[in-house]
Amino acid sequence: MPTIEKTIEVNVPEYKAYAQWMKFEEFPQFMEGVKEVTRLDGKRFHWKAEIAGQEKEWETEVTEQAADQRLAWTGRGSVIKGCVVTFHPLSSAKSKISLQVEYDSQGSAEHGGETLEVITQRVQGDLERFKAFIEKRWRPPGRDTIFDNFPM
Repeated sequence: MPTIEKTIEVNVPEYKAYAQWMKFEEFPQFMEGVKEVTRLDGKRFHWKAEIAGQEKEWETEVTEQAADQRLAWTGRGSVIKGCVVTFHPLSSAKSKISLQVEYDSQGSAEHGGETLEVITQRVQGDLERFKAFIEKRWRPPGRDTIFDNFPM
């Protein structure tokens, strides 16, 4: 199975990025096609999405969790078979997010004919939307918005 690997730098500390990523129920706000994510228990989630014009549902289970550093899960009933997200501090207010997505290319025909390139573009777009989403939500402590447009 191919693995898609993407990274992005965000202007928030890694613990803020990790905390936001743990809010699975908010994924529809930045993940293309995702309509709803429902927590089933402490480790399992039910997803609803529109993929290639078709409604799809599947479940994921968190398999690894290291606070502020790493999160991994597996999927059942989707072309995405696994995902690992790691969070790396770059400074006190900047971090790098690395995302690895395990893609089942053999299952793609039955899931709307998605190709590796389409999934790769979607993963990149989701990371870019996550960056905009988290940076809009988070402001460093003591930052006055009046001076946002002026160099300091």
